Amino acid sequence: MKKPVWWITGASSGIGAALAQALAARGADVILSGRNVQALNELAYSLAGDALVLPFEATDYAALPAITQRALDWKGRIEGLVNNAGISQRSLAIETDFSVYENIIGVDLLAPIALTQQVLPHMVQAGSGQIIAISSVAGIAGVPLRSAYCAAKHGLIGYHDSVRAENEHLGVKILVVAPGSVRTNVSRNALTADGSKRGESDQAIENGMAPSMAADAILAAMDQGTRELILATGAEQAIAQLRRSDPEALFDQVNATVRGGYAAKMNVARG
Repeated sequence: MKKPVWWITGASSGIGAALAQALAARGADVILSGRNVQALNELAYSLAGDALVLPFEATDYAALPAITQRALDWKGRIEGLVNNAGISQRSLAIETDFSVYENIIGVDLLAPIALTQQVLPHMVQAGSGQIIAISSVAGIAGVPLRSAYCAAKHGLIGYHDSVRAENEHLGVKILVVAPGSVRTNVSRNALTADGSKRGESDQAIENGMAPSMAADAILAAMDQGTRELILATGAEQAIAQLRRSDPEALFDQVNATVRGGYAAKMNVARG
């Protein structure tokens, strides 16, 4: 039996690295992509199975056909793709430079679309494949200080839902994951209003789910044929559920949170 080949973006840390470890433990060979070459090499060295380190700039769309061909040439196939790479945000929309929107939407939405468009035809031709898209609770509900991130993550869900509708009967399965707080560098690396990195984490993130637990839950959902997984608990889970069951109530709650000084508590304030 041939080992399945999985391609993971944003694999240098967090959920991406945890999924690489979990998939390799299951016997998969993995392609590790991201920009931190040292971290990717260290991860590859630690894995049980074969690993190909394939760094690239997510928004270099013109390079993707050649990058995809290198991935395919490694083992001759790609059974799974994890669209995980992303950047978050901590800034008020009214303060945020448009370049921040271009950057975040480019990395979080257009880049996974561009890569999926390269890989999808090969999966359809093979008659099987699995795509896992890592969105966010912020991809279901619009939340403060993340207008660019919410726009991208909402779009990521919409794109993958559409691709699923078109290709599930052809053997391509798609799982969209909407995590809440997971202990990663997402908040520390989030962009501020001028595009600089925030440089500090949130308490919610620091108290969040361990990446390894998130990876286990994601693969369990995949095994069960789940199409969407809201990977959150408590208030974050309630936000996602309320957005679909009673959006007016959610809007009132979020407005009250902002009026109560949420931006200041997150060290984000006008001027």
